[in-house]
This record gives sequence, structure tokens and C-alpha cells, in this order.
Amino acid sequence: MDRKRIVERHHPVLTRLEPLSPLSVGNGEFAFSADFTGLQTLPELYEVPLGTQSNWGWHYSGGHHVYGEQDVEYQQYETHGRKVGYPMKPGGREDAYHWLRQNPHRLQLGRICFRLLHPDGREMEALEVVPLRQELNLWTGTLYSSFSVGGVEVHVTTACHPQRDCLGVRVESELIREGRLHIFMRFPAPDMTHRSWSKSVFPDWGNDGRHSTRLMGSSVNSARLERTMDEDGYSVLWEWSAGQLEQTGAHEFTLRPDSSGTVFEFAAAFGLEEPRTEPMEQILAASAAHWEAFWRIGAAVSFEGSTDPRAVELERRVVLSQYLCALHSAGSLPPQETGLMYNSWFGKLHLEMHWWHAAHFPLWGRAELLRKSMDWYLSILPRARELARSQGYEGARWPKMVGHDGRQTPSSVAPALIWQQPHPMALAELCYLAEPGRELLERYQAIVFEAADFMVSYAHWDEARQAYVLGPPLIPAQENHAMELSMNPSYELEYWRFGLDIAVKWAERLGVPADPAWARVADGVAKPRQEEGVYLAHENCPDTFTAKNHDHPSMVGALGLLPGTLIDRDIMRNTLLKVKECWDWDSAWGWDFPMCAMTAARLGERKLAVDFLLMDAVKNTYLPNGHNYQRPGLWAYLPGNGGLLTAVAMMAAGWASGEERDCPGFPADGWSVQWEGLQPWL
Repeated sequence: MDRKRIVERHHPVLTRLEPLSPLSVGNGEFAFSADFTGLQTLPELYEVPLGTQSNWGWHYSGGHHVYGEQDVEYQQYETHGRKVGYPMKPGGREDAYHWLRQNPHRLQLGRICFRLLHPDGREMEALEVVPLRQELNLWTGTLYSSFSVGGVEVHVTTACHPQRDCLGVRVESELIREGRLHIFMRFPAPDMTHRSWSKSVFPDWGNDGRHSTRLMGSSVNSARLERTMDEDGYSVLWEWSAGQLEQTGAHEFTLRPDSSGTVFEFAAAFGLEEPRTEPMEQILAASAAHWEAFWRIGAAVSFEGSTDPRAVELERRVVLSQYLCALHSAGSLPPQETGLMYNSWFGKLHLEMHWWHAAHFPLWGRAELLRKSMDWYLSILPRARELARSQGYEGARWPKMVGHDGRQTPSSVAPALIWQQPHPMALAELCYLAEPGRELLERYQAIVFEAADFMVSYAHWDEARQAYVLGPPLIPAQENHAMELSMNPSYELEYWRFGLDIAVKWAERLGVPADPAWARVADGVAKPRQEEGVYLAHENCPDTFTAKNHDHPSMVGALGLLPGTLIDRDIMRNTLLKVKECWDWDSAWGWDFPMCAMTAARLGERKLAVDFLLMDAVKNTYLPNGHNYQRPGLWAYLPGNGGLLTAVAMMAAGWASGEERDCPGFPADGWSVQWEGLQPWL
């Protein structure tokens, strides 16, 4: 396949202001989002925050230990004859509850901008800067931006080093010779104080006294800045071709390029220790080599030749989603739902979404990108063990919403979710199937086995029905259910069995005894409840398709995302059709559409699979920059991009229990699908 041709036909090209679609460069650990000037010059024209973020840049307001888990109030829930505490409400300890929700939070590392001047020295207004053309070259990871100021054109090249958190920029314009183009770097206050995350997405450009920025040293072509906020901090190394640096604000530094020419280059590197830059040519060369290898080594899909008019758009989404997931979701931490664009939910990791962000990597021949974040689970094992022990369970319980430290966040929903528990097991299995070997089994053995120990301990034997049940208390993946009423959600029951089966397989592969309880609970887990030929969200929810037909239709995930060992295919077909007919799709989320597509594919409903994948719905919108739009405040939603890639891989390459390996999820009528390098689904 001509991979370069496939990728190049979907380079984002913008010829006007797109306030929802800033373009980004990055490397999985660090990312920089730019406006149409190639920097972050005009944030007021964009609805989306223009972020500079990393996986290492975090802050605790007031210090690391202002509050701890012991400072919040735990509500006690009846749990099969005993009480178990969960931090679901502030109670009488609101300050501790909200501080732990807000901390640690991911930092906006700084804003890098142009200051553009009239001949008389006055600063240009935003509307005097006219976008001409901007193109993100996906094959090289390079952003090219052209705009005009008073009829004078400015051409900007922006790129990120693939191994260093270093941004490189080249500027070409007569404005440099005229002394009318400056570059400034400005740093915001670090705190997140609003109790609603959606009101804290934009940086705080006030509160100068809450942080410090010190110039630690400078020369004719470099400067090092040291940032300090409470117990946290980082450094910035700024190097340039020729110019003068001046401090122009408490947290602002302005660089005036030498006016002897029309070309100016600079590099800015960020880091906890001593950041290092590279010359612009080396940054460009390294970026080009990195991204070409990314596209050539992984899998590829083309829909060229299809007569279905939606095929071009699906191919665009597939190509852009690969780039965005590699940039935002392939680092050393499970990502936040907005990746490295800007903060959502205080910048925290949502572990129930890790599967959606990253399960596709092994399917697309890039298992090593998933393994980068898998090691993080090993680092938080002690916290996960302690969380399980504190609730009276064995093994390790994975939290839902956490900072980089793995500490559970109090929330009205997060502590009660359980569907993230088998995720690391399924992800580890995908890594193994992509690259079988004992080293991988041994590395992730504790993740799989201790997750299984918790699952066995959590499941309750119901003597009357002679089955293991889940909950109450719990909140299912469809989060609009009461914790104290939810029992045996359809998707979680199937996932419990699937995860425990993985643990048994891993013991066999390693040649060690499997805990007999793993198979006993897997074989004895209750079957999902159905009424009138459709599966319910959970067994105490007869109004699943009336009063509760919003948020995630997660019951369909029991066959599609999962093999459906407990599932009757005819009942699931009825369920899926019922979901399509009556679900409130405005309340759904970006990954619900690929989830339904995967269920349809496994049921042999090929046309329906494509219809779900490309449903005309607001939450299934993919912007010009490729991001999955959800709503104002959530303009980028990486689980949607990742889910799309997982579904397309499955629909093209099939799944383990299926016989068809050539596009079992795409209809023959109207679709021409070429692919190579994909792995089948579980």
C-alpha cells in the first residue's frame, strides 16, 4: 500500500480561522497546540484553550500534603451484610473533598506567542492578523502556517522533537528586518480553584504572586528560566539564532530578533531537570524520521475505490485519529480524556477510558506505544492494594479518576465504578497477542493476577440463585444509575468473566498454578438479565429503554467489545436495534458509536456497523483537526478517536472467535477496503 499517499491526502489544511480546531505537534509526552500563526498568539479568537502540556508537569496547590484520603468523609454503603465506605459526597469536609478533586492538576507550561507591531510601534489588534493558509504535514509532524499583517506575509514552521520536550520554530518575514515581530513567552498561575472542572479549562493569567519565574542565566542566544509554584517547579531553556531577551512582565519575557535578516529560529525546551534543545534543522529531521517510521511500521487502511460517499470521511477520521492518539495517548501515563490539549476533569487520568485511548495500538502494529503506559500500573500497585484492603477486599483495586500519583479522587461517581478493573488485564492480553513472549508475561503478571484476586473477592456468592453477583453498591459504565440499587450490569458481568479467564490463561502460559477461585467465579458469574427479549443495563433497571435511555448504552458492549460468552446473540441483536431506535444520542459519548459498531459487526450486521460508526450525531463529530467534538468545554475527546480505530481494526481484520478475516464488519456493497498489518480483535 502507498502509505504516504494515504496519509498525505488527509493533511489538515485550513484557509480561515477555525476556532474549534487548533493544530498540534508533540511526541506523546509533550504537546503544543497552535493557532493559525503557528504559535499561541491569538487565544481570544479560539473557543479551545491553546495548551502546552506534558505528562510530567503537575502541581499541588499549597503543597503535596494539604489533605489526604483520611481527611474526607466516607459514606457507608450496605454491601452483602457489611458496610463499605466510599468518598462520594463532601459531607462536612468540603475543603478536603474539593482539594483532592483538584489536586494534583496538570500544568499549562507556558504560552509562546508573536507580538506584531504597526510601523509606529503600536501592537496589532487580533483582527488585523489575517490567516492565509495552515497545513499540518502528518507524514513529518510539521506545522506550516502563513498569515499576513498589514499586507506583509509571515511564514512559520513549527515542530516538536520526538525524544525531547522541545519545540522548534522558524519564522520568515520582512517584519523581522523592520523590527515589527517579537516573540514572547508568558506563564500562567498554576492553581485550579474552581470546583467545576469545566470552568477551569483556561489558564489563570492573574494571581502573579502564586508563582515565580526567574531568569537564571542568559546570553546573546539563550536563556534559562526557572518556574516555581509551592513545592513544584520546572525549567525552560530558550535558545535562538540572534536577538535580545527582555523581561516585560512578572512572568513574561520578550525576545526581539536581530533585524539584520528576514529569517529567525528558536527552540524552547521544557523539563523537570535540565531541558535540552536542538537546532531547528535537527528538530525537523528528527520529527520527519519519527513520523515516517510511525506511518510505515504500523498498520494501514484505505477506502479508496468505495462508492459509499461516507468512505472518504471515514478514511480522514482514521488517519487523523492515528496521529492524534500517537501524540496525546501514547505516553508514559494513561492520558486524560482531552490528551495533552488542555485540562479536563482537572487534568486527571480516567482509568476506565484507558482502554478506549489505547487498546487500538496493538491492533495497528504499535503495541510498544501501549506498553509505555502499562508500566504505570506497576508503579501504583501499592496504592491499588491499599484501596482494596481498606474496603475489605483482596488483591488490587484500580481507581477510576487519579492524578499521576495514582491516588483515588473523591467524586459523586468515580469511586463506585468497577469496569476499569479488567482493563489492564485486557490491555496486557492485547500486548501479549501482538508480541508473545515470557518477558511480557512476567512483567505484567502482578497486574493481571492481583486484579483477578480483587475481582474474586468483590464478587458475592448468592446462595439462592447459585451464582456470583456484582453489587450493590456499584455504578455501571452507564453512570446514571443509583449506586445502592445497581446490581449485575450486563457489560460488567461479561467483563468479569472475560478478565478472570485471562488470568487463568496467563497462569497456564507462565506454568504456575492458577488460583482455583478465578475459574470458579468466572464459570459461576450470573447471567445478564433480559426482559421482553432485550438486555437491561442492570437487573434492577426495567426502564432501561425509557427513563434510562441516555448516557452510555453499555449493555451492548457485552457482545462486541467482549466475546459474549454469557450472551444470547438474538437477544443482543434485539437490544442493539432497540438502542438504535430509542437511545438519546445527544447524551451519548464519542466511544458509544464505535462500541455499537463492534456489536453490530460481531452479529453480522455489516451495514448497521458502518451506520453506527458514521452516525450523524453531535457527539460523533470529527473536527477539521481530527478531534472528536462532544460539547462546549469538551472540544477534544480522545476516547472517541481511539474507539474509532479499535472498531475499524475489528471490522477490517476480524476477531478471535470469528472465521472471517477479510472485512467482516464492512458491507461488500459500496465499500472497497484495503488493509495490511492489522491484528484481529479479542
